[in-house]
Amino acid sequence: MTTNNTYSYIRKITFLLIILPFVNHITAQNTFSLSGTSSSPKFETRAVWITTLNGMDWPRNKATGPEGIKRQKEELCKQLDELKKANFNTILLQTRLRNDVIYPSKIEMFSEEMTGKMGKDPGYDPLAFAIEECHKRGMEIHAWVVAIPLGSDRIIREMGKNSITKKHREMCIHYNRYWYLDPGHPETKKYLSSIVEEIISNYDIDGINLDYIRYPDRSKRFPDQRSFRKYGKGKSLAQWRRDNITDIVREVYKTVKQHKPWIKVGSSPLGKYDDLTRYSSKGWNAYNTVYQEAQDWLKEGIQDIVLPMLYYREENFYPFALDWQENSNGRTVVPGLGIYFLDPKEGNWTLQDAKQQIYFTRCAFMEGQAYFRARFLLDNIQGLFDELKNKTYTYPSLIQPMKWMDSIPPTSPSNIQTISRNDSIIITWETATDNSLQETPNAPAIRYNIYASKDKNIDVTNPKNIKATYLRNTQFAIPAKEAQGLNFTVTAVDCYGNESIPVSYETKKKKDCPLPGKKAYIDIPYHKDGIKIVITDLFGRNIYQTSYTRTLKIKSLKPGVYYIYIKDKKDNTLERIPFTH
Repeated sequence: MTTNNTYSYIRKITFLLIILPFVNHITAQNTFSLSGTSSSPKFETRAVWITTLNGMDWPRNKATGPEGIKRQKEELCKQLDELKKANFNTILLQTRLRNDVIYPSKIEMFSEEMTGKMGKDPGYDPLAFAIEECHKRGMEIHAWVVAIPLGSDRIIREMGKNSITKKHREMCIHYNRYWYLDPGHPETKKYLSSIVEEIISNYDIDGINLDYIRYPDRSKRFPDQRSFRKYGKGKSLAQWRRDNITDIVREVYKTVKQHKPWIKVGSSPLGKYDDLTRYSSKGWNAYNTVYQEAQDWLKEGIQDIVLPMLYYREENFYPFALDWQENSNGRTVVPGLGIYFLDPKEGNWTLQDAKQQIYFTRCAFMEGQAYFRARFLLDNIQGLFDELKNKTYTYPSLIQPMKWMDSIPPTSPSNIQTISRNDSIIITWETATDNSLQETPNAPAIRYNIYASKDKNIDVTNPKNIKATYLRNTQFAIPAKEAQGLNFTVTAVDCYGNESIPVSYETKKKKDCPLPGKKAYIDIPYHKDGIKIVITDLFGRNIYQTSYTRTLKIKSLKPGVYYIYIKDKKDNTLERIPFTH
């Protein structure tokens, strides 16, 4: 068991006792459905891995000239369009394949997958193009970086003198006709961090997804004895290896957060972290087999999102998924689903297997689902993609905010107007202001969500009302026929994913009817040095001040959004708390 918390264990087992028989009943009856608002949460990460290795998902066409570039771009756009129709919101694009990449790099070579020839420039920047196209569609894109493997003997020969095995032989290990970075060499973490730093410095990427951040299969035979003797420092081999991988993860996280703290840093560890009390990992787990101490990464706070590769069924999936959730430390955990097993050539899964896992993750209040991989999804094997598009992901969803980085929402947009133009309605608004407490120079601009409903008081908690997500400009066009009878509202989203309160252009017409004030009772967090409390409106204007108290009572406060400042005797702010009244 990976946790000593008895209460968590009891709660986990109780949940299993409740849900597993129900899931089995669903299988037997074959009447399983995921449709409806109650099954479609507003916040849910819906991710898919797009594999560039061997062009397995993309690209199938090589960029050998202008026509090849065009086909390659169209191929990706078609995939993104289909995923957008099914309300996916996150793309994990394989950016570093082995010792090669899909963007112009000063560190590593262009992958042969883009042109058919190792090191050849495809004539455009595939990563920049993918980022632009994802953002057009309101999708996040994470750079999927394969960390430790460097490639087969053939690939290394084709790279010649440009291979890292020639440039930095001391960092590399040859094992079973394959080359790897040596996790135990101190320069390895610096090298991988330099690759990640190059990506985040040059691209408006939303996340980094570390893959194969572990020791190889059959790692007990991995020939790293020389490094162990030199750097082991009295540790056991197993713990030294875990510490090596953790050091790399920590270095990458620190590098990203120093440059762009809003970028999500995550990984895809093995799906089974360790043996559980009642469920065995059957000799294949992250902790003991490949030395990934991934749950400690979550506890230390050096991961924002983890997508464990839970490519199993039934008792090999449910308890291990819950184990990750129990040890998430408030970070985002999105189980990876092995839908490639739906293909008869790969496995013997049925559509019901995949549907059960989605339903289970929602029942367990996990943060979403990730699908490995795009081709098996878009080829609609066993009808899964149709099921997702038509029943499961009926409405759009937002991505969970990184509240551990910053939890202050931006101000609401202002001056919302509608303009009739030809056969369209154009909604416009003025930009919102970021209220982040973090220093975020060069942070991405505020993005916007559009909600629509026939009700004047639009329920923005209902995903059915989401019309558009993560817009990067301040206008949105909708066909006039589609807009007929609808009211609209707009919210702002900062770079950490915090969403403002909504503002409707309908309510702007009633601004000459001030709402009466109401009593406010507010619980104030404990602060040892708290001296006074100041309340301001969204524009920073002081509207109330009193001495520090644990329960704040205000006789009359108009409805709106405010900030509470807890101050010390030197008038320094100890904490700033947004609240809606």
